[in-house]
Amino acid sequence: MNTQDQYLQFVRWSGEDKVYVGYCPDLFPAGGVCHGATPVEAFTRLSEIVAETVNTAQAQSLPLPPPRTRPMREVEVEV
Repeated sequence: MNTQDQYLQFVRWSGEDKVYVGYCPDLFPAGGVCHGATPVEAFTRLSEIVAETVNTAQAQSLPLPPPRTRPMREVEVEV
Protein backbone atom coordinates (compact mmCIF):
# COMPACT_ATOMS: atom_id res chain seq x y z
CA MET A 1 0.00 0.00 0.00
CA ASN A 2 1.26 3.44 -0.90
CA THR A 3 1.42 6.00 1.89
CA GLN A 4 -1.11 8.25 0.15
CA ASP A 5 -3.60 5.36 0.09
CA GLN A 6 -3.84 5.53 3.90
CA TYR A 7 -5.53 8.93 3.76
CA LEU A 8 -9.28 9.13 3.25
CA GLN A 9 -10.15 11.04 0.11
CA PHE A 10 -13.68 11.89 -0.88
CA VAL A 11 -15.65 13.99 -3.31
CA ARG A 12 -19.02 15.60 -2.84
CA TRP A 13 -21.28 17.92 -4.77
CA SER A 14 -21.30 21.58 -3.76
CA GLY A 15 -24.68 23.05 -4.57
CA GLU A 16 -23.39 26.49 -3.69
CA ASP A 17 -20.44 26.32 -6.10
CA LYS A 18 -22.09 23.96 -8.61
CA VAL A 19 -18.99 21.74 -8.80
CA TYR A 20 -17.70 18.56 -7.22
CA VAL A 21 -15.22 19.30 -4.43
CA GLY A 22 -12.43 16.92 -3.37
CA TYR A 23 -11.36 16.63 0.27
CA CYS A 24 -8.60 14.89 2.21
CA PRO A 25 -9.32 15.97 5.79
CA ASP A 26 -6.16 14.55 7.39
CA LEU A 27 -3.77 16.34 5.02
CA PHE A 28 -5.86 19.45 4.35
CA PRO A 29 -8.01 20.15 7.43
CA ALA A 30 -9.04 23.57 6.11
CA GLY A 31 -11.44 22.02 3.61
CA GLY A 32 -11.70 21.18 -0.05
CA VAL A 33 -8.51 21.19 -2.01
CA CYS A 34 -9.78 20.81 -5.58
CA HIS A 35 -12.87 20.78 -7.71
CA GLY A 36 -14.09 19.32 -10.97
CA ALA A 37 -17.06 19.25 -13.29
CA THR A 38 -17.52 15.51 -12.63
CA PRO A 39 -16.78 13.38 -9.55
CA VAL A 40 -14.15 11.45 -11.50
CA GLU A 41 -12.37 14.66 -12.52
CA ALA A 42 -12.38 15.95 -8.94
CA PHE A 43 -11.16 12.62 -7.52
CA THR A 44 -8.39 12.35 -10.12
CA ARG A 45 -7.15 15.83 -9.25
CA LEU A 46 -7.42 15.10 -5.52
CA SER A 47 -5.44 11.87 -5.86
CA GLU A 48 -2.68 13.71 -7.71
CA ILE A 49 -2.54 16.45 -5.05
CA VAL A 50 -2.41 13.94 -2.19
CA ALA A 51 0.34 11.89 -3.89
CA GLU A 52 2.33 15.05 -4.61
CA THR A 53 1.98 16.24 -1.00
CA VAL A 54 3.08 12.88 0.42
CA ASN A 55 6.01 12.56 -2.00
CA THR A 56 7.22 16.09 -1.27
CA ALA A 57 7.01 15.55 2.49
CA GLN A 58 8.90 12.28 2.24
CA ALA A 59 11.58 13.78 -0.05
CA GLN A 60 12.12 16.62 2.45
CA SER A 61 11.93 14.30 5.49
CA LEU A 62 8.93 16.21 6.81
CA PRO A 63 6.50 14.42 9.11
CA LEU A 64 3.08 13.57 7.77
CA PRO A 65 0.04 13.71 10.02
CA PRO A 66 -1.32 10.33 11.03
CA PRO A 67 -4.28 9.14 8.97
CA ARG A 68 -7.14 9.43 11.47
CA THR A 69 -10.29 10.00 9.44
CA ARG A 70 -12.26 6.85 8.78
CA PRO A 71 -15.35 6.48 6.63
CA MET A 72 -18.62 6.22 8.50
CA ARG A 73 -21.89 4.90 7.34
CA GLU A 74 -24.96 6.87 8.31
CA VAL A 75 -27.75 4.58 9.35
CA GLU A 76 -31.37 5.56 9.72
CA VAL A 77 -32.92 4.16 12.84
CA GLU A 78 -36.65 3.66 12.89
CA VAL A 79 -38.32 4.38 16.20
